[in-house]
Amino acid sequence: MKRYIWYLLVFILFASGCKVFMPHQMLRQGDYPVSVFPDSLRKQEYRIAPNDILEIRILTNNGEKMVDPVSGDKLGSQLTYLVEYDGQIKLPILNRIPIVNKSISEAEKMLEEKFSVYFNNPFVQIKVTNSRVTIFPGGEGSDPMVVVLDNTNTTLFEALAKIGGIKDGKAHKIKLIRGDLRKPEVYLIDLSTVRGMTEADLVLQANDIIYVEPRVKAPQKLLEALAPFTSLLTSLLMIYQVFVKK
Repeated sequence: MKRYIWYLLVFILFASGCKVFMPHQMLRQGDYPVSVFPDSLRKQEYRIAPNDILEIRILTNNGEKMVDPVSGDKLGSQLTYLVEYDGQIKLPILNRIPIVNKSISEAEKMLEEKFSVYFNNPFVQIKVTNSRVTIFPGGEGSDPMVVVLDNTNTTLFEALAKIGGIKDGKAHKIKLIRGDLRKPEVYLIDLSTVRGMTEADLVLQANDIIYVEPRVKAPQKLLEALAPFTSLLTSLLMIYQVFVKK
């Protein structure tokens, strides 16, 4: 009888680590390839993405006054344009031009060159107004959040600070999911040490997903897992005492 009890305990301990007992955990790695974030991307500037909304200011004479690209009249506010799904933006006079994957400074320089055909020394300013990332801070009771990137070059560290830090997750197991969700790039980042802070100095891109793996509370989970089995075992022992030992 004791041998079967030990078998039961071993099974419970094994099963407590699987998804049957942790159904809330998301984005398990499985056999999907996960990489360490490369140095080549760590200092990369924010890149304009599809569905970004851009506020564009166009001034003439290297910034002397702002003009309407259609009428040439002086304006007092920004013009707002959507980066379409195909990566292009539709602008007056210029019509549709590709802008996706360019940094802000690259896009400004490109538009200045194109508008120079129509205006004297154009000066272009661009601001992304709706870029955002999704953060799962880890741990029970920690709600996921969609964070708007107020600063174009917001880092991972700044985004985590904005939601109050890592509450109950594993600082050494942070997944950064980037790109097309049909075949995303998944990077594993370790923020558990001071050295690891250098990995948090990376610029987030639009629609990045940051997932902090939740910390498993082993004693609590083990007790929860044991509860139905101990109840069954107690009932079996009672039956054994009543009927078998008579």
